[in-house]
Amino acid sequence: MSNSRKRGTHSVRGAVLAIAMAAAAPAVAADAETCKSIRLSDPGWTDITATNGLASVLLEALGYQAEVKTLAVPIGYQSMKNGEIDVFLGNWMPAQQAFVDDLNAAKAIEVINKNLEGAKFTLAVPTELAENGVKDFADLEAHGDEFDHKIYGIEPGAPANLNIQKMIDAGEFGLKDWKLVESGEQAMLSQVERATKDGKGVVFLAWAPHPMNERFHITYLSGGDAYFGPNYGGAKVYTLARTGWSESCPNAANLFRQLRFEVSMENVLMGEILGGKDAREAATTWLKANPSALQTWLSGVTTFDGRPGLEAVKSALAL
Repeated sequence: MSNSRKRGTHSVRGAVLAIAMAAAAPAVAADAETCKSIRLSDPGWTDITATNGLASVLLEALGYQAEVKTLAVPIGYQSMKNGEIDVFLGNWMPAQQAFVDDLNAAKAIEVINKNLEGAKFTLAVPTELAENGVKDFADLEAHGDEFDHKIYGIEPGAPANLNIQKMIDAGEFGLKDWKLVESGEQAMLSQVERATKDGKGVVFLAWAPHPMNERFHITYLSGGDAYFGPNYGGAKVYTLARTGWSESCPNAANLFRQLRFEVSMENVLMGEILGGKDAREAATTWLKANPSALQTWLSGVTTFDGRPGLEAVKSALAL
């Protein structure tokens, strides 16, 4: 046998041996042990419950533990500042600008990703009322009796509620004597449903994505740019992390950088959750029906112990 053939044989054997040794070697953890449990904040909004559900299913298939804590927006941000929350998927901008300014001043957060575009968030009324002349913030005063001089908001402390109260306190649009009714998302929507069935007036916080846009015939009011921003409170939603987390947990951070959502998909997930499904169950169902999303979300992401992430998630979902 020639030397060249011998060298070729040895090379092949060496390559086979190297592959075998690599396969036998233990997987190397992609993130530090302290990264295994990831703490997420949920202000009780169904859209963030839905996206937290998706993130949780993916993280747990990758060998992490997702711990979702239900915290009102101000408390969630304070918890992030204190290092008690790692990631927040619900930074609605510009509505939450004041909170972000405070966190930036304290060097407490970093922006990981813009996870949603095409959102909107402002006051709305049933379309029947819009057809009767209530189409703008400036139209509310003249129809005050129909609305019992009340505006229905979400949970106390939410930035949108603060904007409404600021508007009332300033006497904008003739609303000086109006009252902000603060409650949770579901309580607010129950009020909308009751008023709609009874043919009564109701003005309330509305946003997209949300199944309310399918459940009710609603019209968003124009004229609130100074308080909610242009384009009916047109918003972008960002993923935030506490300062230093992405550096300590680069693999998990890579997943969150690539998690981007669409209004239509969130509408579907939120509808399932509001219909009674657990967020993780709804997320699992959606992922099985839309496996192509995994390619982008998991590009370059590994499991906690260093194995290919895409294959692990597909296996966990039985795809």
